[in-house]
Amino acid sequence: MAYQNKIGMIRSLDSFFRDSETKRLDQMLNAGVETIQLSVWPRAAQYMDDAHIDEMKRYLNGRARITSVWGGWSEPAVWDFWKGPSTLGLVPAQYRVQRVAELKKSADLAYKLGVHDLATHVGFIPEQPCYDGYQELVETIADLADYCAERDLSFNFETGQETPVTLMRVIHDTGKKNLGVNLDPANLILYGRANPVDAIDIYGDRIRGVHIKDGTYPCGDFRNLGEERVVGEGSVNFPVFLPKLLAQGYTGDLYIEREIDGDEQMTDVIKTISYLRDLMR
Repeated sequence: MAYQNKIGMIRSLDSFFRDSETKRLDQMLNAGVETIQLSVWPRAAQYMDDAHIDEMKRYLNGRARITSVWGGWSEPAVWDFWKGPSTLGLVPAQYRVQRVAELKKSADLAYKLGVHDLATHVGFIPEQPCYDGYQELVETIADLADYCAERDLSFNFETGQETPVTLMRVIHDTGKKNLGVNLDPANLILYGRANPVDAIDIYGDRIRGVHIKDGTYPCGDFRNLGEERVVGEGSVNFPVFLPKLLAQGYTGDLYIEREIDGDEQMTDVIKTISYLRDLMR
């Protein structure tokens, strides 16, 4: 059967105000990008005012809709297995207060934009509830979930830095109905956490957003993540993953993510749009 999910992509807030980036986005919109997950990092705080938001809306002018916000947080941030657990997300206690405040600003922006999903990497969540800091992290997430609920938002965990079982345990232990999953199948492989096809069964109806990204498992010294690849050229089994996800009833957007810059990114996004359309027929 043919599915009606919208094909989208991830764009940073500040990229809307750089000529080189908007030229590439024009090409991607013309190729079929319909929705955008807007990533908002603290470096782009100057663009969160009403005037810049109105400028961004005028640029899109009905060609694509912003349907989700991905909230970033201040550095340090080291994306590996060695320093990642002590620098990423809300897990490191020394950065937590500041990052919660930053995520709440992203929630305010999402509310202003009229979207209903805020996603982020929470970090390397402890695998076992008996680990130090687990309960404090649960309480922090509950606070953010309540803040989002007041703005009609779901607070979504981007997958990858924890196993699916660990993530669902945190959602259960937090006990908030508006906690969801932003499923990035490549991250489950890049971090060596799970087979994304099987993970669909564990996340179930908590899946609120999906990144279309591919990659390989870690290797070498196993201190670094696996390697991101063009969709269809990595270890995510998309011909099985995507039909299973859609047949389960996922009706949300499919946000293409290609973590490189320049014209090669544009070429790969356009290639991925064609790949997805073939799988969704």
